[in-house]
Amino acid sequence: MRAATADRLEPGRPYPLGANWNGLGINFAVFSAHATRIQLCLFDATGRKEIARLDLPECTDEIWHGYLPDAHPGTVYAFRADGPYQPQHGHRFNSSKLLLDPYARKLIGQFRWSDALFAYRLHSNRADLSIDRRDSAPAMPKCVVVDETFDWRDDRRPEVPWPQTVIYETHVRGVSMRRGGLRQPERGTFAALGSPGFIEHLLRLGVTTVELLPVHAFVHSRALVNRGLRNYWGYDTLGFFAPEPSYLSTRRLDEMRIAIRQLHAAGIEVLLDVVYNHTCEGNQLGPTLSWRGLDNASYYRLQPNDPRLNIDETGCGNTLNLSHPRVLQMVMDSLRYWCTAFNIDGFRFDLSVTLGREPNGYDKGSGFFDALGQDPILATRKLIAEPWDVGPGGYQLGNHPPGFGEWNDRFRDTVRRFWRGDAGMRPELAARLAGSADIFHHQRRRPWASINFVTAHDGFTLADLVAYSSKHNEANGEDNHDGRDDNCSANWGVEGTTDDAGIRAVRARVARSMLVTLYAALGTPMLLGGDEFGRSQRGNNNAYCQDNELSWFDWELADSEDGRQLSAFVARLAALRREHPLLSGPRYPSGDREAAPGLREIDWFDERGESVSVPAWQDRERRALTMRRVGPDRRGECEALLLMLNGSAQPLRFVPPAPMLAWRVLADSSRPEVEAEALPAEGIELPPHTALIAAAKLGARERVRLDETNTDATGDALPEDAEDAPDELPAAAAPADEPGAQPEPVAQRAAAAASASRQSIPVPASIGACAPRHAAGTAADSAARREAPRHTGRASPRAAAPDSARAPAPPRG
Repeated sequence: MRAATADRLEPGRPYPLGANWNGLGINFAVFSAHATRIQLCLFDATGRKEIARLDLPECTDEIWHGYLPDAHPGTVYAFRADGPYQPQHGHRFNSSKLLLDPYARKLIGQFRWSDALFAYRLHSNRADLSIDRRDSAPAMPKCVVVDETFDWRDDRRPEVPWPQTVIYETHVRGVSMRRGGLRQPERGTFAALGSPGFIEHLLRLGVTTVELLPVHAFVHSRALVNRGLRNYWGYDTLGFFAPEPSYLSTRRLDEMRIAIRQLHAAGIEVLLDVVYNHTCEGNQLGPTLSWRGLDNASYYRLQPNDPRLNIDETGCGNTLNLSHPRVLQMVMDSLRYWCTAFNIDGFRFDLSVTLGREPNGYDKGSGFFDALGQDPILATRKLIAEPWDVGPGGYQLGNHPPGFGEWNDRFRDTVRRFWRGDAGMRPELAARLAGSADIFHHQRRRPWASINFVTAHDGFTLADLVAYSSKHNEANGEDNHDGRDDNCSANWGVEGTTDDAGIRAVRARVARSMLVTLYAALGTPMLLGGDEFGRSQRGNNNAYCQDNELSWFDWELADSEDGRQLSAFVARLAALRREHPLLSGPRYPSGDREAAPGLREIDWFDERGESVSVPAWQDRERRALTMRRVGPDRRGECEALLLMLNGSAQPLRFVPPAPMLAWRVLADSSRPEVEAEALPAEGIELPPHTALIAAAKLGARERVRLDETNTDATGDALPEDAEDAPDELPAAAAPADEPGAQPEPVAQRAAAAASASRQSIPVPASIGACAPRHAAGTAADSAARREAPRHTGRASPRAAAPDSARAPAPPRG
């Protein structure tokens, strides 16, 4: 190739960043504020032999750039950077280290751990103040220039409305490694993700949106490799623009695009779990692979009083410096690239609090969030926050900007604890079922902002949640010290697998009850992939390093009788959300508003069909609850829904509340095969740990009030924004001094109601009391939970929220 023998580059342009082919040649542009020279290294097609090293001739506004004429896509390259090696001042330049382009769209070659990857001599007494002059190129992958041309045909993003969204969290590799009907090279790749068989499975489940664990190129940490393990989850990013090469069976980027196009054709959205809070380079003693060698002092947040040290608010050794405009630009360019080049429908932001942390702390008006909100492309995508990290003020559930959905760990833990039989959970459960308005109802945010889940990749699977009381992470090689200790789980008699038919029946019923609660709650449900057929990780609640059959989906289990029955039950629950808008409404229900004469939008009853009194709400030993919702169905006619929950260890007879309606059972967790069965007027006995959904049509007399947003239950005029003011919504609000709590009247009254003063709870005389708004625990309790540590088994520990109450950050993800 003539370009390979060129002795110099033309000046080129500083924009766009990265390596971009214009049809005649390639423009290279890379940011570094402190480098004294940047060199372009060209390699042969295999990436093994360096064939040229050329200076980038120009530097414009800290962007180094040059143009290579007559070069074509497929060109293999990387960089080297000269500059001061002064770790005590934050600078770690070392031209012996080959550096990946932060904007590389494709990588080639294997990453291989070697001492040469470190800019300093690993075993020197001077540690990182020493310098290593060995060439790191033989151990490094290389960058490849790509042609982004692709025929999307008539692809259109599904743009599923938030209230209709059902998320399926899954893993590109794990979901297909054991799936039949695939060629071996396709297993664990995007080719399998877009296969007809898997898409049909998603459609049967009623899934609208697939959320993929990280697909950015990543590395396997040295500690894992030394233990014979691999980074399965993928939260150690090596490139923000390049797909993980092992997920491409053909090594062609179009394979990912084809999978997305096929999912879109089926009406299924694709969201990416993205990790912009840290990189794979670790702390100040980590390797030099890209950003550290290009400009450590710009790309990373460093300790102000000792810039030799990284600030670590992620538990992974470093924190990207989004306060720097070029670093923020890189993140925004990356997000925009996935949208424009791959038609991605949205993102789940790992440790989103880190992204919004400014010098004075977390700010939902930070530069990152403002940039997202004003971007004409990104503002149209689904955005989901993991609302915590390990930094100061790291728990920010409910405190993200409008337009964001947020993983609601309070929903997760409340549902788990209620069905485990914990005392005093009814008020908190009522708040979660009604959309978590105490958390999200501000700035006109809607119920869909609560991403409801019972399980996620980070923690127990649903099958393990009802089979293990303790974690069993021995396979991770850390003596079972990693992962959360308190999982709000129960084994129901025996730890782990059992042949006892009675225990197995209870476990199956509890699991189905949790699923009923998930799909019946107002908000956006997220199902962990594999839960629909009982996937187990044998009690491992931190399987980040288990790239093997422990984590891979067992599709033979999906084809078993139990697996098919559970999948059918999940599919029916998803269908109920589609058929009954009350389960997925766009606004919060109010106990002040009537949906029909004498029937409020939401009411709460005990198993006898009697309104729950204030003292009854405060009775910690009561574990039965009925929720009634009333409102329009799909045709605009009035219907009522009942959710009956027996969280006790005894069978209880549930009686439908007055008025008498022709109720029909839609789903019963104790009888998964039953549907469209009449609910007797005298009631029905529900076994322990059972959930039931029933529906009834209301007659003409009880038709929906078309002017319901204009009058309250007494007929008085409502304020203009009353639709967004569910003052009588049952809620167990966050303590007022908990991070993320909103200083609004509803939240303030909720905290005050903890005193159990009846006068503080408005009770419409004609209907009965709503649940009192009191906190499920004190602010001190919440703080204690946030401080609970969690180790992920990576080089650094991460405190975590995912598998417990309100800890600040999850392990990995």
